[in-house]
Amino acid sequence: MLDQLQPKVSIIIPHHNNYSILDECLQSLQKINYKNIEIIIVDNYSTDNSIDNISQKYNNLIIQKSAINLGYAGGCNHGSKVASGEYLLFLNNDTTQKSNFIDELVGTLNNNKKIACVQPKIKSYNQKEYFDYAGASGGFIDYLVFPFCRGRIFTTIEKDEGQYNDKRRVFWTSGTAFLTRKKVFKDLGGFDEKLFAHMEEIDYCWKCYLAGYECFVNPKATVYHHGGKTLGYESAYKTYLNHRNSMILLLTNYNLGLSSMLFGCRVILEIISSFNELLRFRIFHFIAHYIALLSLLNIYYLIQRRMFNNKIRTVSDIPLLVENIIYNKSIVNKYYLLRKKTFIDIID
Repeated sequence: MLDQLQPKVSIIIPHHNNYSILDECLQSLQKINYKNIEIIIVDNYSTDNSIDNISQKYNNLIIQKSAINLGYAGGCNHGSKVASGEYLLFLNNDTTQKSNFIDELVGTLNNNKKIACVQPKIKSYNQKEYFDYAGASGGFIDYLVFPFCRGRIFTTIEKDEGQYNDKRRVFWTSGTAFLTRKKVFKDLGGFDEKLFAHMEEIDYCWKCYLAGYECFVNPKATVYHHGGKTLGYESAYKTYLNHRNSMILLLTNYNLGLSSMLFGCRVILEIISSFNELLRFRIFHFIAHYIALLSLLNIYYLIQRRMFNNKIRTVSDIPLLVENIIYNKSIVNKYYLLRKKTFIDIID
């Protein structure tokens, strides 16, 4: 009877070191209203005693240990393989949640079979009146695959004054916290583990759209996010992953003609971005842009991705661009040249 009223939700939390943040996350989950859950902790080869301490404190966890650090993508995939729930909730270990957040997310998927993913409103843990960098109130990309959010454009983060409280279709749901259908996740191959971390959720959501599904945000659900606890915002490796993965998506998720046409524009912006890093004396971030470009020489990997995406594709690129599901103008131009700093100024 409970399964009919509340489909089972498998909460999958990838973890790598730092007992205190995981403990706080689990304490918060003990207070949620939704009862038909299982909590799966995927330990990405932690080198501290956080998992041992967590195991002793909580007895309602499924703990999966990996002999290597699988990253966010691999950790979540690993957890999904042992999950028994109809729905998968991918959740960062540095979050706390409002008690109703799973009820709201589950209700969104229950009410519309076309929706594959839904995220809550994600706010800053340290400044709770502001949106969080990683997801805010729903994610988008422009046609050159630069991501932005309702509530966060590049480094400009808005105060939450209810301006993005409407439930609506978005392009991507944040890996900080989002609910998806297990069957869809499995059918679409889960996260691409070669992306390791950063933009793997954008890639997954893009595949959802190619397969005919939609992604939503439900701001009645709220999560608070520390951010940068596993890989800091000042990390050059983070810069490398973000730029490399973004270009991989551009080269493989569009049709071949569109990818080829847009890639030259993207390379020019990469060069401009790299020199911006140089002017700020962020030498390793400057270098990271060019390592990212060189990584694209893995042609076999790009071909394999393109073949898979062609296999699942039921929707062409044109309607996604015409309907602004993928924003068909340059967010870089709007933000840096036209000085448009908020989502409302740019799109709404």
